[in-house]
Amino acid sequence: MWLFALFDLPVDTAETRRSYTKFRNALIKMGFSMLQYSVYARYFNSEESCEPYRKRIRQALPTEGQVRLLAVTDKQFGKMEVYSGKKQKEVEEPPPQLMLF
Repeated sequence: MWLFALFDLPVDTAETRRSYTKFRNALIKMGFSMLQYSVYARYFNSEESCEPYRKRIRQALPTEGQVRLLAVTDKQFGKMEVYSGKKQKEVEEPPPQLMLF
């Protein structure tokens, strides 16, 4: 499954820009990748495995702005259409799975 963090944060003052940067860096440190400006996503093996990350994101929330967390299955993610201008691009592949025995 994929967990999306979508956010709209103010950047009109030095303080709000710092808050935006701190939140964005927290997402990156948690392994999220930028899909578009203010849209980050990370792949998880299951819904249960993404729950601790939801909690960490809630702890990193800035005081202003809006953040949405959205979980979609790998199948739903694969149905996404991606365009760059009028050219269609391939959807990102999930990272390879590690198998530990």
